[in-house]
Amino acid sequence: MKTITIFSAGLLLAGAAMAQGGFTGNAGAAPGGFAGPVTVVTAEQVKTLSDDTKVTLRGTIERHVGGENYIFKDASGTVEVEIDDRRWAGQTVSPKDQVEIFGEVDKNWKSVEVDVKKIRKL
Repeated sequence: MKTITIFSAGLLLAGAAMAQGGFTGNAGAAPGGFAGPVTVVTAEQVKTLSDDTKVTLRGTIERHVGGENYIFKDASGTVEVEIDDRRWAGQTVSPKDQVEIFGEVDKNWKSVEVDVKKIRKL
């Protein structure tokens, strides 16, 4: 019974650490990874890509349309993007600010949007 209690407490502590951002994956693993060239696509190109395609966009966030959804704009046009609150990483962005968005295409039978994994102000 003690083993189960200790094991459960360990799971609770691990879960709390992950929820607070304390979990870093493989302890002792070297940070970083591949840093090859980034291919930037346009808002209009996103609409032609397959579901789950990884994309990088550069432009502006024009407006909030509800929930976690925003309209992204570049020289080619606009596309809807979904930005979870944690992805803002403390940044404040206005329509005047140029941003770079890393994400993936989320396509279904009636709409196309980009699920944002990272956003940074340029």
